[in-house]
Amino acid sequence: MSRGLAASGSVEVPAASRQSPGVEAAWPASAGPGDGGPQQPNPNAPQGKGRKRRKRKRGRKVFARDGIGQKPEIQGREISGNGNASVKPAVSIKADAEAAAQTGSATPSAMQPSLRPLHRELPVFAALDLGTNNCRLLVAIPQRHGQFRVIDAFSRIVRLGEGLSASGRLSDAAMDRAVEALKICGDKLRNRKIRRARLIATEACRSAVNGQEFLERVEREAGLKLEIIDRQTEARLAVSGCGSLVDRSTRGVVLFDIGGGSSEIALIDVSGRRSPRLANHIVSWTSLPVGVVSLAERYGGRTVSRQTFQAMVDDVAARLADFEGRDRLDHLVAGHDFHLLGTSGTVTTLAGVHLDLERYDRRRVDGLWMDNGSVDLMIEKLIGWDFEQRVANPCIGADRADLVLAGCAILQAIRGVWPSERLRVADRGLREGILSELMADEGMWRGDRQ
Repeated sequence: MSRGLAASGSVEVPAASRQSPGVEAAWPASAGPGDGGPQQPNPNAPQGKGRKRRKRKRGRKVFARDGIGQKPEIQGREISGNGNASVKPAVSIKADAEAAAQTGSATPSAMQPSLRPLHRELPVFAALDLGTNNCRLLVAIPQRHGQFRVIDAFSRIVRLGEGLSASGRLSDAAMDRAVEALKICGDKLRNRKIRRARLIATEACRSAVNGQEFLERVEREAGLKLEIIDRQTEARLAVSGCGSLVDRSTRGVVLFDIGGGSSEIALIDVSGRRSPRLANHIVSWTSLPVGVVSLAERYGGRTVSRQTFQAMVDDVAARLADFEGRDRLDHLVAGHDFHLLGTSGTVTTLAGVHLDLERYDRRRVDGLWMDNGSVDLMIEKLIGWDFEQRVANPCIGADRADLVLAGCAILQAIRGVWPSERLRVADRGLREGILSELMADEGMWRGDRQ
């Protein structure tokens, strides 16, 4: 794979490096005693034609000379990079057999090749998301329809957007942290045969005056070419990544992704026939230019009184009031066939605290349902904790202790506009959405049964 990885999901690697191994004939270097193969010629035996021996094969007579190998009946096959099988020519195999006979070297039993089992190497896809707070990478291979298996991952809090809301620029320290994380991602990608990858940057690079300059530095130093996506694409990818967590019996969903510098909200109507791609059901969406980092920097994150917390809620609620499409699901809101779906560090943190985990466990958090009472109780608990108590919680820690209440304020504002009896927690998002779309575009699930 080349040093520079394309951002638009069009990473190309040489065809030879993508080629999957198929069935190949394995020819041993020598045949040992007892293997049933032809023996070395006796030097004291009279020279001349070898004695004919007769054997049966599929009802017809086949003769073979002693000491002369037979032509192999099974030829090697190799699977090309696009999955099409092509037959290798038999000429080279035949020539090898005849050369072995002429030099008197031993050959396998009746020259029948031992076959390696057929193995089809699955294509590898990658998704990288550089956000305002985190740098995340997923590498995966497709499984059955709509699913994939993660084979490598990386996540690091880099706070790229630190100080951005005040200065309008990415700071040198923040860029240094991000570049170091991206170098690790680049090494991981170059060590694998990636069929396609998409590497995206979001709000911090969108809004910073020096965002493009920073991405040029990333390309020079980390060998990665990142793509700045717009807010609509970000909302769509978040929806694509969470499709399997929408309740089958629901008719409407409000999906939200509380980020570091922005928060995406999508209203999804699934009351009719469902499309394989949940993003096709988006009836309205918005992107608020406020996230946990920007809100915490504006109001403070270490010490948050109840008055400060309410001020943050009111700030976000005022922004939501300007969202013209917020009422598109009013006929479903607050009913049994409607729910919220949250994908962000805020909701996964709440879920971890709710479960009283000694250590964060994605398997227990992803897909968890929380009712209204549980959400209220957890937010109240966090408001009541001081900074040191938040740091001490294993599901929050020092990296999120000054951000989690800002996230809770955004969540409260969302719940105020779209009240729901239940909230589903998603520890997934943009990266999973990217992988799903890349694999679908490549036809990975085209032959699967729906």
